[in-house]
Amino acid sequence: MSRIQIPLDVLTSRLNLSDRFAGVRSQSLSNRFANLKPISEFLDFKRLSKPANFGEVQSRVNYNLGHFSSNYFVVFLMLSIYSLLTNLVLLFDIILVVGGMWGIGKLEGRDLDVGFIKATSSQLYTALLIVAVPLGLWASPITTILWLIGASGVSILGHASFMDKPIDEAFSGEAV
Repeated sequence: MSRIQIPLDVLTSRLNLSDRFAGVRSQSLSNRFANLKPISEFLDFKRLSKPANFGEVQSRVNYNLGHFSSNYFVVFLMLSIYSLLTNLVLLFDIILVVGGMWGIGKLEGRDLDVGFIKATSSQLYTALLIVAVPLGLWASPITTILWLIGASGVSILGHASFMDKPIDEAFSGEAV
């Protein structure tokens, strides 16, 4: 029986995923936050207004997603930290898995010999899996991820659609 081969490059080429994230991958962390706008500009209440129609919403979102991209990334990071701090079981499970993988990696393939117990790396990985998977399922990571997507979407798209463009940018796209 032959294996089914799924051409992933055909699927991803239609979505253009590699080109969309190429700029993010090539940037260093310091360059990513170099264009972080000041909080006074990001939360300028004088520029908040209700858009007149859907075309204006699209125009504002397109401009603000590019202009405040680093600020929106910080908002996403803050919401991620908040979601982990409010779901302590998930935070413990993540720390357990990362710490367990690090600890098993520090053995460098040698067996763990603790008094009367001798365990191989394979047995340690299996024990970590047996503990982490049920604990991870109980921690409801899917609910946390869906909350994070919803909260980020509402806050970021809400800000982007209600924050008006600056005066000099508002007239740059119009023909004279």
